[in-house]
Amino acid sequence: MLRRRKQGNDEDGGSKDRQQQQEDGNSGSNGENSKQQQQGGKDSIKIGKDEKGKSSMVPGIPVRAREKPKWRCLDTCCWLIGYMCVMWWLFLVLYNAVPSLPQYVTEAITGPLPELPGTRLAREGLRVKHPVVFVPGIVTGGLELWAGRPCAEGLFRKRLWGGTFGEVYKRPLCWLEHMRLDNETGLDPAGIRVRAVSGLVAADYFAPGYFVWAVLIDNLARLGYEEKSMHMASYDWRLSFQNTESRDKSLSRLKSTIELLVSTNNNEKVVVIPHSMGALYFLHFMKWVEAPISAGGAGAGEGWVAKHIKSVMNIGGPFLGVPKAFAGLFSAEAKDIAVARAVAPGVLDSELFGLQTLQHIMSVTRTWDATMSMLPRGGEVIWGDLDSSPEEGYDCSGKKPKVEEVTECQTKNITDGKELGPHGKPMAHYGRMVSFGKDSVQKASSALDRKIDFKVRCCFTPFSLHANASFQQNIDKQTPVRENVSCGDVWTEYHEMSWESVQAVADGKVYTSSGMLDVLRFVAPQMMKRADANWAYEIADDLSDPKYQHYKYWSNPLESTLPNAPDMEIFCLYGVGILTERSYVYKLSSDNDTCYIPFRIDASAEKDSEGCLKGGVHFVDGDETVPVLSAGFMCAKPWQGKTRFNPSNISSFTREFQHAPPANLLEGRGTQSGSHVDIMGNFALIEDVLRVAAGASGRDLGGDRVVSNLPKWSERIKLKL
Repeated sequence: MLRRRKQGNDEDGGSKDRQQQQEDGNSGSNGENSKQQQQGGKDSIKIGKDEKGKSSMVPGIPVRAREKPKWRCLDTCCWLIGYMCVMWWLFLVLYNAVPSLPQYVTEAITGPLPELPGTRLAREGLRVKHPVVFVPGIVTGGLELWAGRPCAEGLFRKRLWGGTFGEVYKRPLCWLEHMRLDNETGLDPAGIRVRAVSGLVAADYFAPGYFVWAVLIDNLARLGYEEKSMHMASYDWRLSFQNTESRDKSLSRLKSTIELLVSTNNNEKVVVIPHSMGALYFLHFMKWVEAPISAGGAGAGEGWVAKHIKSVMNIGGPFLGVPKAFAGLFSAEAKDIAVARAVAPGVLDSELFGLQTLQHIMSVTRTWDATMSMLPRGGEVIWGDLDSSPEEGYDCSGKKPKVEEVTECQTKNITDGKELGPHGKPMAHYGRMVSFGKDSVQKASSALDRKIDFKVRCCFTPFSLHANASFQQNIDKQTPVRENVSCGDVWTEYHEMSWESVQAVADGKVYTSSGMLDVLRFVAPQMMKRADANWAYEIADDLSDPKYQHYKYWSNPLESTLPNAPDMEIFCLYGVGILTERSYVYKLSSDNDTCYIPFRIDASAEKDSEGCLKGGVHFVDGDETVPVLSAGFMCAKPWQGKTRFNPSNISSFTREFQHAPPANLLEGRGTQSGSHVDIMGNFALIEDVLRVAAGASGRDLGGDRVVSNLPKWSERIKLKL
């Protein structure tokens, strides 16, 4: 009786408490409920269900648990994301666990996969003949740490560049410190040694799953090639070419390796395959190896190249430079960065969380001398002037460019101060490689209000610049851009400029390729001092002049000659059919705080003219990095036949590869890509390389194969041959 009475009292009390808790639950906080649960006693008695479905008190189950939780939109999103991630992970596991599944799935969606060129050519009877040397380009070769600061403890011989890039995320400032070179010497900072990775693994993959040379190496192996007949000529791509020899003896080691490959492969000459900047590096090597020791060369004498080299098959070679190299050095951006800044203004520049991403990029890359090797060469003769350019009239709509419609009289059709092209729209004026404001692109040169009167930078002395701009000393208004204010961990040469100097650059309105170099000499004098010591950007008047024996001219095909090797062949292989950066519309940064970069691409500038203007960038035909003119002009004209640039009449061949993107994700990066790096997996290009390595000549391949407007554009370039 006593137990029943107590139970009844408990039920009455529980009912009251339950009502009270319901009221409290509707208006109270989760913190109060949690507090009640911790207190115990009647407040901790919970409601449940017995076997008959009636309410009962069950300790440990909260009162509010009987209320159905609300399903929020956020819950749905999280559930969907989690579901997709799990299913994708399971698919990848299954896809890679069953050996035949990847091929089965891919073939089910895309049809039968094309046979690898190496497999097919091996069946045709092609075998190893000429040893092969790969020369990687900028950024694609791995770099590893040999000595560093305390922050890099435990990273001895670990990759700082290439691979997983794990250290970028773990210790970014330490990583930047070790990737930076000395701003005066262009060599290692004190206490730091970063060196190129050696062997085929140096550049077979740039990152896990992202091939560079791996597909080509795989196909060569199917003909019987192995490391005794293949070599990766890795080098520290940050350095000037001559400094790779003075610091690492990279050129000497390449010379010895080529000699060894020839002697151990039945005295067969070597086929050299440079990619991207590697094409410029090997041009430098061919001059260096035969130049006298007194001039900084190897002293092997004339005839070494003819004795050891069968063919040089340049893939995507930027022989005349790339405009995007200027954009990278001037504002640390290109088309993609410009779009990102427009979508999320201030994020990349902001000091929030200590990012300052673009400033850090600029601070480091301006110490890499090799980046300056790819600035445009040849001046207005090659890239055009204020009024004309070889590619004027290019149509990026996918139709055949109507270059034949552009005539001299049409370029003089001026309406409202703007020159109109053949389609009645303002001219693109590609020769104006940098324009401040969209109007400066479209106006006739006579209508431009240009004020090129650069003031001397704060803290720097005057220097001699190009004739198309007059620079005079004016130190009355030397207001530092960032006076008495710290920019944190990042520093660029912009921080030493006056605001008057920054404005003077914008007042110049438009700059041609030569003018761009002048601008860089003004805004980054220390960087360009190193550049002018290591590189040359003009066209030689007289190649017999002794001054062209200096090593700074060796990588410029317009200021040097090909070697005396009449039996050698030289190829220009590159992709076409992809919009490639050609010129830029700039504006001043809106923020007066020059911890920011004071210049940026004007992403709001869009097309209403001839040509293709998108997001402040004018595009032409190319491989997405190198315009057609830079990759193909030398083989199409200056090296074609016996000229002053090709005195021994070396056979040259231009072979273009029309870009075809992959049909779906399962095709990866495709087998018909013309993109600057992805072309290394282009089956047609690989077949050309394999056939030449197996003994074929350029004529055996069918000679030139040109699908772009390169012949028309080359005719417009009036170059003394």
